[in-house]
This record gives sequence, structure tokens and C-alpha cells, in this order.
Amino acid sequence: MKKVMHIFSRKGRHTVSVSPDTTVLEALRLMSDKNTGSVVIMDNGEYLGLVTERDYSRKVVLMGKSSNETRVASIMTTNLPTVTEDTSVEECMQLMSNRNARYLPVFNGNNYVGIISIHDVVRETISAQQETIDHLHSFIYSNG
Repeated sequence: MKKVMHIFSRKGRHTVSVSPDTTVLEALRLMSDKNTGSVVIMDNGEYLGLVTERDYSRKVVLMGKSSNETRVASIMTTNLPTVTEDTSVEECMQLMSNRNARYLPVFNGNNYVGIISIHDVVRETISAQQETIDHLHSFIYSNG
């Protein structure tokens, strides 16, 4: 059974992060530069939350706020469910589906170690299915 640690071994643990006083515009520029849909909000090495493009559209654009003046701390999502590196990919998928979450922060005890997205979970699921198909294919043709 694949686990979050397998996702990290494929993609790495690096996340794009900013401080809580970063402007939304600065965070959006960073997301664009790094070709990512989210930034983690960190303060002195402590995970505080996450800002996504969805947060921007719903909490800044639709509310008529200024991207230049609004700080990420005021729009970040803080109530995401969390997982560990030992959490199975299937559990992550179920959790994301049940909570309508596109991202899951990963912790080792109280220490933040990274973040995974629904894209990561789907990619790992497809990879595991392809491995199963390859094993079955090999088994069928080696015993035929």
C-alpha cells in the first residue's frame, strides 16, 4: 500500500512558503514563478496555513479587496485536515474527498514536513495501478 512517504520520494518535500505579512500580490507572483497553485504560510519555521489561487479568487477578488494591500494571513486556510508520512494514499484520497480539500499538510508529530495535493494523490494512485497491471501482465505471459 502506497503512503505519503512514497509521494515525497517521487516529488520531494520542497514547498513554496511565505511569511504571514506577505502581500497577496507577492504570493501570487511567487506562485506564478514557481508554477504552483498554493503557498504555505510559515512563521519562524512554524506552519500557519495555506493560500491557494482559490483563496485569492474567493477572498480577495470577489470581496473587492486589493491584492497589493491584503496580507496572506488574512485569507489563508487554516483548518485543513493533516496527515503523516505513514498515511496511506487511499486514506488521503478519502480524507480529501470527504472534506473537499485539495491539499493536505504533512506533519511528523508537531513538525511540518511538507504538503501534498490532490494531483499528487491521483498521480501516485495511477502509478500504483500501472505497477499492478505490469506485474499481472508479466505473470500472465511468464506462466503462459
